[in-house]
Amino acid sequence: MRSTGPVRRFAFATALLTSLSVAGVASAESLVLYTSQPDADAAQTVDAFKAANPGVEVQIFRSGTSDLLAKLAAEFAAGSPQPDVLLIADAVSMETLKKDGRLMAYPEANVDGFDAAAYDPDKTYFGSKLITTGIAYNTRAAERPEHWADLAKPAYKDLLIMPSPLYSGAAAYQLAAFVEKDDLGWAYFDKLKENGIVAVRGNGAVLKSVASGEKAYGILVDFMAMNAKKDGSPIEFVFPDEGVTAVTEPVAIMSTAKNVDTAKKFVDFILSDDGQKLALSQGYLPAKPSVGRPDWMPEGTTVNVMAVDIGKVVGEIDAAKEKFSEMFGG
Repeated sequence: MRSTGPVRRFAFATALLTSLSVAGVASAESLVLYTSQPDADAAQTVDAFKAANPGVEVQIFRSGTSDLLAKLAAEFAAGSPQPDVLLIADAVSMETLKKDGRLMAYPEANVDGFDAAAYDPDKTYFGSKLITTGIAYNTRAAERPEHWADLAKPAYKDLLIMPSPLYSGAAAYQLAAFVEKDDLGWAYFDKLKENGIVAVRGNGAVLKSVASGEKAYGILVDFMAMNAKKDGSPIEFVFPDEGVTAVTEPVAIMSTAKNVDTAKKFVDFILSDDGQKLALSQGYLPAKPSVGRPDWMPEGTTVNVMAVDIGKVVGEIDAAKEKFSEMFGG
């Protein structure tokens, strides 16, 4: 959202927000966080956590969810996984790690006020927000899409862009969910390909393309489109009535965490009202409904979230991504 190896992919992705080395602990309380949050959100999250926990040092590595998982796989193979905590796009990725024994249960985590669907029943990972994927379009576009099927119409030919599921966790989740739907399936992606859709590395690239008018229509996560609209970009967003997929950006403690107590404090912060209000202030729909709704979501807005069998998706997502790569390139 890949044609280079892990070393080259990760060389540009690492961002150090403190002087703490990943290989060593330089203070009494430290934390190593791997996240797929956008840079600004990741910095705000870490700053707010540190403000709530004075004296804690945090090391962060930020990249797309798929790249993070590839980096983790390399670390697992070397017998040296680095992160204490993960904060990544989707539950499917967390389920895969859980199945492999890579996540630590935190049964004492306070999930009061959270919908049961927002977190793992075994409490190994916890959703922090609700991020849906719908259709964005430039306000100067000739057509006004309302349904997923609209994007396959001749009027949209060569005007389409989407995030690649080879990079974006939200896009991978959507791909796996769509291919299981009788009214969508691989036939839908065949139609999109025939209609000239372009797959790019991330949701940010989709937003830039649609907002600039380079492409008229894009498959995009809600908050990016809505916040851009609020800031004056010529962009609109549609939640198709037939449903949208949603990821929860879950947080989890690694079973190999070196700083378990601090990792629990990070999870506590994400689930706290302060952590949820931070998500709200960043323009997201928080996982804890009682803290409020983002100002971009009008009262009365109805969002139909597709039901997805996560267990089935876990077993099929790799094959789906491989087929997508064959269709659209890496």
